[in-house]
Amino acid sequence: MASDGDWSTSSNDALLLSLVSPSPAGAKTMGDSFRPKFTYPIFGDSEEIFGYQNLKVSLRYNASDMRPNLSITYGKKFDAIGDTEATDIDGILREFLPDVAFQKKKDFETAIKDLRKNWTPPGKLATTFDVKGKTFEIWKGNIADPAVRQLISRIQILVPLFIEGGSAIDLDDPDADRWTVFFLYQKSTASSDADSNPYVFAGYSTVYRFFHFRPLTPPQSPSEADVEKATLAQDFDLSELPCRNRISQFIVLPPFQGKGLGPRLYSHIFGEYIKHPQTTEITVEDPNEAFDDLRDIADLQYLRQLPDFQNLGINTDIDIPKVGAAPNNIVDKAACEAVRIKAKMAPRQFARVLEMHLMSKLPEPVRPGISPEKSAPNATKEQKHEYRLWRLMLKKRIYRHNKDALGELEIPERISKLEETVSSVEFDYARLLARADEQQQRLAEEQPKEAAAAATANGSSANGKRKAADGGEEPASKKARVEDE
Repeated sequence: MASDGDWSTSSNDALLLSLVSPSPAGAKTMGDSFRPKFTYPIFGDSEEIFGYQNLKVSLRYNASDMRPNLSITYGKKFDAIGDTEATDIDGILREFLPDVAFQKKKDFETAIKDLRKNWTPPGKLATTFDVKGKTFEIWKGNIADPAVRQLISRIQILVPLFIEGGSAIDLDDPDADRWTVFFLYQKSTASSDADSNPYVFAGYSTVYRFFHFRPLTPPQSPSEADVEKATLAQDFDLSELPCRNRISQFIVLPPFQGKGLGPRLYSHIFGEYIKHPQTTEITVEDPNEAFDDLRDIADLQYLRQLPDFQNLGINTDIDIPKVGAAPNNIVDKAACEAVRIKAKMAPRQFARVLEMHLMSKLPEPVRPGISPEKSAPNATKEQKHEYRLWRLMLKKRIYRHNKDALGELEIPERISKLEETVSSVEFDYARLLARADEQQQRLAEEQPKEAAAAATANGSSANGKRKAADGGEEPASKKARVEDE
């Protein structure tokens, strides 16, 4: 915090968020308060607030309906000198919070106390599950629902605070009804406090629907764009069109992280759209490394439940040419594509998870591990051949995704860079496979009755992106990002 004579305060340190519930003595904090990861989208790149000493910015949320209340306190405020004046904290935050957040403390506490005790989250109850003796629920709704819309308007400030580069949904967009929201709540089965609502907000995720136009036959005379325009002009239900559903914002609040809730929420969303007939692909917008890990493990566990996926394997009967292009039939491409379409995964994501799975099936003497050692003294010729085929398949995909960048390098440097990247991906796969095994074992031990359902994806934060050398994600088309631990 600012010292005497220092008028600048870190906005990350000054801002404190908390969940509260009503009590006879006023609003009481539930669990630990928490600070944001980022404040630069709100207070600028320096993440500093000028003009105050002993500054405290408190953003309290009613734990159930997430009604916000902002409180700003300080010891001293800088007297303006010319154009130099204290930061208008209230004015800045009005761009990110609804008007209700600026009510007086007394009015806030009266409002949350008056909230009906049988209040439930907006939307419809999608699923219920238990984690370590705690009951959680996922509620599904659409932004066209005024109650869903209100809750989103209250919590949208969490996006820039916890998702790097994240931005709010434009609730006034004519296409806002394409957004589906999944709210994650903890529910108390019994409460000793008669004034408390049993629901406590734990996180949420948004999903955006893109229409996926696929003409039945190639257009002849008119252009494809003309055909699409004419088709959309017809009178029919747009919700029946084929579509891609993209997970955009994904947040689990810090007090609820580290409990396996992120994988549960993701797996439930994935399971919902697997069963949705109109959905052709389920994608993720601009994920960070933490969400990449969550997604890879969840997708691996889902695919391993499909017999057709388990039947995929490396064709060890083919030879590796000494010169020329790598073989195209290391795995059955038609069979792979059939499974990918069934699983509704984007091609790159499916390829990664398939590579990871096939690596786990390599003979132990040649299977890459977390250890950097590569020696396999006990490996047979056949085992080494299988590993070389798997590595060649991986190398071919990585090169294809990064052909332009690698093509700018001299051949020796290109080869060195490609080998380095392949080794890095091997290590990453080994790390993820170890985590997947640990997660599955922990789930089986803690909740044996639910382990099978969670593994089939029907249950239910580190920053930076997955290395470009492994092939980038699809370009983002909506300003929303993903965050979870």
